[in-house]
Amino acid sequence: MATNSISYNDQGLGRESTELGQEATAVTSGGGAGTGFRLFSVDYKKNEDLHQMLDSNKDSLKLEAMKRIVGMIAKGKNASELFPAVVKNVASKNIELKKLVYVYLVRYAEEQQDLALLSISTFQRALKDPNQLIRASALRVLSSIRVSIIVPIMMLSIKEAVNDLSPYVRKTAAHAIQKLYSLDAEQKEPLIEIIEKLLKDKSTLVAGSVVMSFEEVCPERIDLIHKNYRKLCNLLVDVEEWGQVVIINMLTRYARTQFLSPWKEEEMLDENNEKAFYDSDEDQNKNGVAAKKPYIMDPDHRLLLRNTRPLLQSRNAAVVMGVAQLYWHLAPKSEVNIVAKSLVRLLRSHREVQYIVLQNIATMTIRNKGMFEPYLKSFYIRSTDPTQIKILKLEILTNLTSETNISIVLREFQTYVKSQDKQFAAATIQAIGRCATNISEVTDTCLNGLVYLLSNRDENVVAESVVVIKKLLQTQPSQHSEIIKHMAKLLGNITVPMARASILWLIGEYCERVPKIAPDVLRKVAKSFTTEEEIVKLQILNLGAKLCLTNPKQTKLLMQYILNVAKYDQNYDIRDRTRFIKQLIVPNEKSGALSKYAKKIFLVQKPAPVLESPFKDRDRFQLSTLSHTLNTKANGYLELPEWPESAPDPSVRNVEVIQPVKLVTPVGKLKGKKDNLDGKFYSDSEEQEDSSQSSESSSESESDSKNEDSSSSSSEESSGSESEKEEQKEESEYSNSENNKTKTKPKKLNSATSSESEDSSSEDSSESENDSDPENTVTQKKEEKKAVSVVKTAKQEISLLDLVDFSDVSTPVTLPKPVMASRLAADLEGLSLSSTAAVIDVATPVFVPPKSYTLLHRMSGKGLGAEYHFSRQQCIYNSKMVSVQIILTNNSDKEIRNIRIGERKLASGMRIHDFYEIDCLEPGTSKTASMGIDFCDSTQAANFVLCTCNDQFSVTVQPPVGELLLPVTTSEKDFKKEQGKLTGMNENSTAITGSPQNSSSQAIVHKVVNMANVGVVPSGQDNIHRFAAKTVNSGSLVLITIEVKEGSTMQLRINTEKSVIGSVLLRELKSVLSQD
Repeated sequence: MATNSISYNDQGLGRESTELGQEATAVTSGGGAGTGFRLFSVDYKKNEDLHQMLDSNKDSLKLEAMKRIVGMIAKGKNASELFPAVVKNVASKNIELKKLVYVYLVRYAEEQQDLALLSISTFQRALKDPNQLIRASALRVLSSIRVSIIVPIMMLSIKEAVNDLSPYVRKTAAHAIQKLYSLDAEQKEPLIEIIEKLLKDKSTLVAGSVVMSFEEVCPERIDLIHKNYRKLCNLLVDVEEWGQVVIINMLTRYARTQFLSPWKEEEMLDENNEKAFYDSDEDQNKNGVAAKKPYIMDPDHRLLLRNTRPLLQSRNAAVVMGVAQLYWHLAPKSEVNIVAKSLVRLLRSHREVQYIVLQNIATMTIRNKGMFEPYLKSFYIRSTDPTQIKILKLEILTNLTSETNISIVLREFQTYVKSQDKQFAAATIQAIGRCATNISEVTDTCLNGLVYLLSNRDENVVAESVVVIKKLLQTQPSQHSEIIKHMAKLLGNITVPMARASILWLIGEYCERVPKIAPDVLRKVAKSFTTEEEIVKLQILNLGAKLCLTNPKQTKLLMQYILNVAKYDQNYDIRDRTRFIKQLIVPNEKSGALSKYAKKIFLVQKPAPVLESPFKDRDRFQLSTLSHTLNTKANGYLELPEWPESAPDPSVRNVEVIQPVKLVTPVGKLKGKKDNLDGKFYSDSEEQEDSSQSSESSSESESDSKNEDSSSSSSEESSGSESEKEEQKEESEYSNSENNKTKTKPKKLNSATSSESEDSSSEDSSESENDSDPENTVTQKKEEKKAVSVVKTAKQEISLLDLVDFSDVSTPVTLPKPVMASRLAADLEGLSLSSTAAVIDVATPVFVPPKSYTLLHRMSGKGLGAEYHFSRQQCIYNSKMVSVQIILTNNSDKEIRNIRIGERKLASGMRIHDFYEIDCLEPGTSKTASMGIDFCDSTQAANFVLCTCNDQFSVTVQPPVGELLLPVTTSEKDFKKEQGKLTGMNENSTAITGSPQNSSSQAIVHKVVNMANVGVVPSGQDNIHRFAAKTVNSGSLVLITIEVKEGSTMQLRINTEKSVIGSVLLRELKSVLSQD
């Protein structure tokens, strides 16, 4: 085929130029994909006729020739010999031809500098062409010619283009500034003057380009931004997408140098909470301690946050990431959470975008875990995800683990361990180890699950499990000697070097706890010493040295054999280690004084390793930058400045506004003028109607300029950008709100602080600042009405994706799914013929005397005392809440009025239903109040403020783990069936030794029922007692089995998918049952 094509080309060389012209004309007129293919194909005609075509009088031939030349350049062929012929066509009037000539000149101007200079005059003439496209193209080519001789000409051209009437030409001039600066850095000062002039440009087309030039040429000249700061903030929404990215990054750095840290507000609140209980403000003032001024956000700071918020709905992922990093570095901590939903939306994009977004989310979750907890299910791993995406999602899931969701995460991890992706499965096992380290309540559960994985068929899974178990055992080795014995038995079956080395290290480190097994292990590995890997050989030498020091009778000769073999090993590291150990443990005349300290050298206690996230230190780089992605400082990276200690002068951003001259209209002409107003697009009457109807519906409130923040938040809640229609609808809403904002701007110039308070009142963190302002209370009531209407519209637009990705973390199912079922049970699960579900109903709790706890002591409460107890009944306010009874007593000689619950300080997800306010409590009397608390199935305390008419007291309700349950009734058969599903990591067991009188059935039932709100399950065996309950919040089953054995010993076993509750309940029951 290649020979035929060459002969065909040779025959075609004799054709005349007229035929070529006709063919070129046909191809040009035909267009389409065929043209591009023929330009780049190998079979196309050779280029000897290009000179004739470029010298032709027909523009069609010249255009065809330039297309072929550009095709040659794209293929990497040298077309520099055609430079003189191409330069002649610079002055052509054909715009398409001129564009191609410009492309050619940009490519070869540096190689043919002398000839390129001949065309400079042509470019200078083109700079004055009436067509703005030609002017811009000429400036672009002129700035792209990398010849230092024409720097003065380029400078003059840029200065002329800056004053051009066309914003497109001014935009091109802004791009040319960067090119000129890279060519000659000495021109910095005149270029800064040009940048200062372009920054004042009001065109949105120019804004992004000039800010880019500012970042390249003089990023340290913050003073150039002062007068243009507010203009850039207001123009930001209308700038092109890539210009928005550049402006947002620049404004982030600017704000860090000009505004005070908004995080000081939270720090000051923490300091106030730590103030001594009996100290008062008066005492502090007497001691000379000056009261700190409350933090008030600068109006310009709020302007930046408010104007960037709508960009979270942008279709460009870079813009969304830019806004996210701006909020992360500039916004108060309570306002950062609004970017979470937009970042989660980006996870539906391409995998390249997902990788960058997930890296930034992983960094955020280390410092602010609660930010992404509502979207936990969005980070579940799909089988189609690439390995790197899987590992990043796994990292985020590990960072988001807490006592409330650890059982859900561990259930996911159990599935991931079975993945065919070996790297991902190994990373999952490491994540389980980190969860065990971070949450002490599930350490034993995770350790049992990892031991279970040691029987896996996959060698890599077993090896990684051994390595992680080794790290976990270092934290509490005394309690897990059985696991060390079990791992020693597996040594013969494990072949992965790292796993074998880890087992040998564990046996050597804790050889005193396994004195019978350790010498036998050394005997086995001594036989295979010559065939082991280097890392295993080193650990064999260490094991032998430690056994020689602790058990020399059984291991001395064995160690001498190993030393003799290792002395001739090929690896010099092993030979050196052998000589070193021999001098320490086999002392002779030549041995020094170091051999006396052999035990201190080898048997010293090692610190437990700390399992940390690889993203822990990445927050030192600015988010969404290349340096953050690479975790190293990239070329051109600008450090994010620290917050200033004192606020810089805000007046530098003030711009003098020239007031327009007001025309006085005679009274008689007002009527005619009013008639003309009817032709306006929006009339005053329509605006009044809109403002009057804004309190009735959320859709109309979006058109009101004062409710801009509420409209943006409602659009975020009601739409997750699930479809293009919803995105277009949101964009139209934002454009309408911006138009109305500019229209009603004169009405909003009364005060900057009022708008600031309205914005801040919509956020959770600013409620305490605005409590004393009566205007803010009115605003809050309005926003509550709007929130109700927003919820109604959101319910109508819920889709299946919303239910999957954005549902609540807690899973309100009655029956839990199996978490660590055995392989046999998993195989037989699908073969079950009976489809009847287990019958489990809520039962009436067994009556026990209620145990009271002190809520507020009468001395601390200035005569007001409070106690609380748990009624063990279902809460009347909410089925997911625990019912709490509070007894309030007035121990003083004065009546106490207006007793109520004030500010709440709750963990994420927790809720409180207040008791009704007590108007008056007479001296010496008591009243009982009922309230409900949703503890989210955790033992975390509920902190709130108990208020009276004169005082406020911080109180805490700490729930015992047994009060987080509701008793259920079930049959013994159903109990065993559900218990079979909750094995492995969902099972906790321990042995208890007690006295004979405590082993009776009556004593066991009495102690268990007193400690936990559980129901008694009938049992067919006298020595086995079963109890069942479910958690109040999620309805997860908690199954308790107590088997009485001989010798007054009992085996306690708890099965539940709530790992934290299972661990704490096991510890409490063990303590209760072992007491006499």
